[in-house]
Amino acid sequence: MEREILDLETLRRQFPVTDELAYLNHAAIAPLSRQAAERMSAAAAAVAATGDRGWPERNEEVERVRGLAARLLGAGAPHEVAFTGNSSEALSAVAFGLDWRDGDNVVGPEPEFPSNLHPWSGVAEVSGRRVEYRRVPERDGRVDAGDLVAAMDEGTRVLAVSWVQYASGHRVDLEALARACHERGALLVVDAIQGVGALALDVQRSGIDVCALASHKWLFGPEGVGLLYVSDRVIERIRSTRRGWRWVANHFAWSEVDPTPAPGALRFEAGTLNVYGIHALGGSLDLLLGLGAEAVERRVLALAGRVARGLAERGFALAAPRTPGEVSGIVAGAHPEHSAEELTEALAGRSVVVSARAGRLRVSPHVYNSDEEIERLFAELDALL
Repeated sequence: MEREILDLETLRRQFPVTDELAYLNHAAIAPLSRQAAERMSAAAAAVAATGDRGWPERNEEVERVRGLAARLLGAGAPHEVAFTGNSSEALSAVAFGLDWRDGDNVVGPEPEFPSNLHPWSGVAEVSGRRVEYRRVPERDGRVDAGDLVAAMDEGTRVLAVSWVQYASGHRVDLEALARACHERGALLVVDAIQGVGALALDVQRSGIDVCALASHKWLFGPEGVGLLYVSDRVIERIRSTRRGWRWVANHFAWSEVDPTPAPGALRFEAGTLNVYGIHALGGSLDLLLGLGAEAVERRVLALAGRVARGLAERGFALAAPRTPGEVSGIVAGAHPEHSAEELTEALAGRSVVVSARAGRLRVSPHVYNSDEEIERLFAELDALL
């Protein structure tokens, strides 16, 4: 096991869920950190007591959290990060904001989570253009970067891919995809919801043009808060299709009519934001950044590796190979005699929380999980198998 990045007992006090459950389901919905819940409650209590009197201070916190998100992603500046309602909304803003032409195509993997599928499959309908969505099957549980690149041609405008596949845990080589996209003038659009918070990401070093995610999985944040990173180098290629008071650069000049868009990705924020959720996200980002992204990744991968070995020893066929650089916090496997749904339900009755996806048992531990919780998973599985 990797060296502890923090006194585990101290860290676990940030997660009340540990009082009752062995919670190993962060790829679905993560528990809020105690700090996140407290910050959300404090913001709500302030509005209840004072109405809009604290509005400037609440918006100052929004901008502070934007800066934290930019730092976590490795963005060049905070204005490259917009708040959205979720990752689906963020990806749709990009898909329907491009100036599509007849004969264009989008390349992506198969299978793919619906958030990163429906926006691209809907481009032709929404744009009225003949745009093809090319889906490249996975091989041996892997989304092969070479296969995706081979499907690209001179008409490829976007390569849209999940960094980590939700049903297998396979992590794709983003830097290889970025090189191929930039050589061809295509955009690399990444759904990073199953990676950021568990794995270290630098969008600039990786060459990502657009990155979308939401806070309710590996970021320990609330549902209803998403993030959209758009690099300054590509921002003028994507129109903002929604307009409102926050869309313009001088969005506090309400009596003026100046259609100059807000700088960078801020133009994708049409109106009033989910301030309570953003305050909560700030609490969890403070926690994660305090731990350090690389240290969190080491701990998560060590726990996931232990889960993978334990499932394999119990007869599970793992969904993806455990190749260094391609693993994530998600471990998924199918048992030859017991359905994933049956096992998930039985484990829940024993206060061990995992999930079932694509016919596989999916286990997704995070940094605060203990070795004892992993052993508890194995002990309960031994009783069920």
